[in-house]
Amino acid sequence: MSDSRSSRSEFGAFLKARRAELTPAQVGLADDGTLRRVPGLRRDEVARLATMSTDYYTRIEQGRVRASATVLASLVRALRLDEAQQAYLYELAGKTPAPRRRAGHRVRPSVQRMLDALGHLPAMVLGRYNDILAWNTAAAALYQDFGKLTPSERNYTRLLFLDPAMRSLFTDWEDTGRLSAALLRMETASNPDDPRLATLVGELSVRSPEFREWWNGRIVSHTTYGPKRFRHPLAGPLTLDCDTWTSPNDPDVMFMVLTAEPGTPEDHALRILSSWQTAPAPTAHPADTHHD
Repeated sequence: MSDSRSSRSEFGAFLKARRAELTPAQVGLADDGTLRRVPGLRRDEVARLATMSTDYYTRIEQGRVRASATVLASLVRALRLDEAQQAYLYELAGKTPAPRRRAGHRVRPSVQRMLDALGHLPAMVLGRYNDILAWNTAAAALYQDFGKLTPSERNYTRLLFLDPAMRSLFTDWEDTGRLSAALLRMETASNPDDPRLATLVGELSVRSPEFREWWNGRIVSHTTYGPKRFRHPLAGPLTLDCDTWTSPNDPDVMFMVLTAEPGTPEDHALRILSSWQTAPAPTAHPADTHHD
C-alpha cells in the first residue's frame, strides 16, 4: 500500500513538473493576460488540452483517482511528453506502455518520378493521418509550396483547418473540412492509442472550433473521391475531379490526383499554373517523412 501511495504521489509530482515546463503559446492556447501564480500551464489548461474536466484532472494529479490507458494517452498528448517521459508515466501508473510509433514512410525516387510525369495535373502522396509525403510542381502551384513547411506541418488535414490560405482556397470548405475530419476519425478505430494521432487531434480540437464540433459529432466516412471546388487567387474558380488510390503494398499510403477534362477552361488554367511554378517541386527527403 505504501508503494502504491508513493507511486501516486510521484505520478502527480511528475505531471505538475511537466506542465510547469510548458507555456500557453507552446500548446496553441491564447494567454488571457491574467497573472500566473505558478509557472507553466494551469490545471484547467491541461484539462482542456486533454479533453477532461478540471476537477477530474485535479483528482488525478492529487493521486485520488487512477488514470486509465485512455486518460494516459490524453495526458501524453496534452503535456507533449517524449518517449522516455511516456514510458516513465506509464510505469508510475502501472499500465502497459503505449505502442511504439510506427516508422515513418519512405517515398521511393520512382514514386516522385511518377508524380512529376503527370505534368500539369496536381498529384500528391499522402501517408498516415494525411501527412503529405511527396508532391509535384502542379500540386505546389495549386495549393502552396509544401517545401517551405517543416515535416510536422506537412499534414493535409492540419493545413485545411489551421492555414488561412488553404482554408480560403476551397469554395466548399465546410464540406471538405467535415470529410477530412470524418476520414481522420476512421483512423482511431485501428490506431486508438497512437500518440501521433492523439497529438494531431488534440491540436486541431484546441485550435479549430469547427474541427472540435465535427470530431465530437463522431462522423465517419470512406469517401475519398469526387469533385473539388477551388477559388484560386490567380486562376480563379476551378472545379476539378479528385481520385485516390491506396498503395497495394501499404494501406496507409494514398495517391491523390486532380484532373480536368482536356480542352476545358480548368485544364487550361492548370497548365498555366504549372508553367508559372518554374522551380522544381521540393520533396521531403526520406528521413524527413518521419514525425517524432
